[in-house]
Amino acid sequence: MSDHKDRRNRQDHQEGSYDDEPDEGLLDEGLLDEGRLEQELRQAAAILDPVPDQLLQLAVEAYALHDLDARIAELTFDSLVDAIPVRGATDPPRMLTFQAGDLTVDVEVTGDGLMGQLLPPQPARIEVLGGPRAGAALTADDLGRFTGDAPPSGPFALRLRAGGELVVTQWMRA
Repeated sequence: MSDHKDRRNRQDHQEGSYDDEPDEGLLDEGLLDEGRLEQELRQAAAILDPVPDQLLQLAVEAYALHDLDARIAELTFDSLVDAIPVRGATDPPRMLTFQAGDLTVDVEVTGDGLMGQLLPPQPARIEVLGGPRAGAALTADDLGRFTGDAPPSGPFALRLRAGGELVVTQWMRA
C-alpha cells in the first residue's frame, strides 16, 4: 500500500499537481514573518549593494530643489570652516550664515537645538528639513528670532516663508 502511495505522489509531481502544504523542511518558519524577511532583505542589500555616497548626496540635493520657485540661500559662513578655534572650548556651537539676496539667516546649532535670526528682522514660518519626512515647524517673531528644541541629525536644510517669498538654505550636515 505504501508503494502505491509513493508512486501516486511521484505521478502527481510529474503531472504538475502539488500538495497545497509545503514540506516542513523546505520553509523556515522565521522567514514567513514578512517584517523580518523585509528587514533581512534590506540588510543584505545594504551590505551587498550599498548606495554610493555620491548618489545619496545627489538625492539629498535634488530633494532640496523640489521647491523650484524657492530662492536658494547660499552658505556664506560656517564656524567649522571659517572660524578660528577657541582653545579649551570642548563643544562650541556651530554658527552658520546663509544669504539669499537681501535676506540673511543666522543659525546657531548646539546639542540642545538650534536658534537663529532673520535679517532684516521679519516674521516667518520656518521648517527644518531632514529628508523626505515633514520637518519641525518653527516660527520667527517680529524681530526675526526663532528657536527649535531638537537639534538636527544628519543632513538638514531650512525652508523659510517670509514676506510672500520662499527661501531654502543649502543642505548641511549637523
